[in-house]
Amino acid sequence: MLNILYIHSHDSGRYLQPYGLPVQTPHIQKLAEEGVLFRQAFCAAPTCSPSRAALLTGQSPHSSGMLGLAHRGFRLNDYRQHLAQVLGAAGCHTTLIGTQHEARDPAMIGYHQILALDGGSARDVAPAAARFLREGPSQPFFLSVGFSETHREFPEPEPPFDGRYNRAPLPLPDQPEVRRDFAAYQTSARRLDEGVGEVLEALEASGLAGATLVISTTDHGLAFPGMKCNLTSHGTGVSLILRAPRHFAGGRVLDGLVSHIDLFPTLCELAGIARPAWLQGKSLMPLLRGEAREVNEEIFAEVTFHAAEEPQRGVRTQRYQYIRRFDDRQTPVLPNCDDSPSKEVWVKSGWATRPPQAEQLYDLVFDPNEACNLAGRPEMAGVLEEMRARLRRWMETTGDPLLQGRVRAPAGAQLNDPDRYSPSEPTFTVD
Repeated sequence: MLNILYIHSHDSGRYLQPYGLPVQTPHIQKLAEEGVLFRQAFCAAPTCSPSRAALLTGQSPHSSGMLGLAHRGFRLNDYRQHLAQVLGAAGCHTTLIGTQHEARDPAMIGYHQILALDGGSARDVAPAAARFLREGPSQPFFLSVGFSETHREFPEPEPPFDGRYNRAPLPLPDQPEVRRDFAAYQTSARRLDEGVGEVLEALEASGLAGATLVISTTDHGLAFPGMKCNLTSHGTGVSLILRAPRHFAGGRVLDGLVSHIDLFPTLCELAGIARPAWLQGKSLMPLLRGEAREVNEEIFAEVTFHAAEEPQRGVRTQRYQYIRRFDDRQTPVLPNCDDSPSKEVWVKSGWATRPPQAEQLYDLVFDPNEACNLAGRPEMAGVLEEMRARLRRWMETTGDPLLQGRVRAPAGAQLNDPDRYSPSEPTFTVD
């Protein structure tokens, strides 16, 4: 069985160097050049705990139970379904170093070992992970290394990042405040990359690289308006790089449609572990072996709760993206957007009074930025019905509670008022 090194960041989307964007992450770039990069990888939920729970249980958030944020009172239905427990039962020594977001108390997850640190930033996490690798861990191992970068608050922009000469993320206007905000993101991404580099260098020095599968990914899109907590590709598109001997090497780039929930079944096939009955994803091994160009005809994503309630579901094919809201709101849920200078730009320009669109349909060939909603176009009626049907079939098959009406948060969960402004404002506790 290969060792598994799972490296993950907060809120990075695909805004990293290997995806051709103006972010300097040379260590992640080197990893991509040595491994396999997925250009069309997506999370199952563009919000922290539901996304991570989906990857680590191999099922949609509404199936795993993680419909909201773990630190605000949401949890998995069954922590025995967590990848760490399944790999642990198969003989892996499992260790957590740094950030996780699947449980309020990481002890609930079931790792054999949890290293206590002062914080989740690269300066705390990377040295601890490097020391763990250099000291010769028990093999085989599953090591989760979680960085808090690139979560807000960002550091002040540092050279060479300069808000005068960069560009804003795609959904946002090219204005000074946004450019400087993105320069701060670029600085945070560089710190992330330095941490990744330190860990990978320790893996090489330990002599374990040739027997280790490295997984590098993030939970969802950037913490900017129109990105995190949104079901367009700006919120759900993620970096995903795998590196290991044989099928996971060579600087290959794959364009097949991939969901985070596909990683668990891939690891089961790779490790020779029986596939648990609850898994909803598909193994990526046919892509990696060159036997197929696609394993997914469609993939799905969802939001139910983030800081506040905002029920949405979406389905994506290579050609179309369809999103449906399951509320009747006439204004955006502003607490579900992290506070930032970029958010202030949108709010000052009238975002708070712009009604959300109940249904969205995008043609990803002619509108890759997902800016022109085709849901109301008569000539798109057939496509709209097809995408509606795809979404409904999935919701029925997976037992989505939204089909029965509004989903109630668990007792004790802490939520923001959706009609307020900020996730940092006082919360209320669900009875």
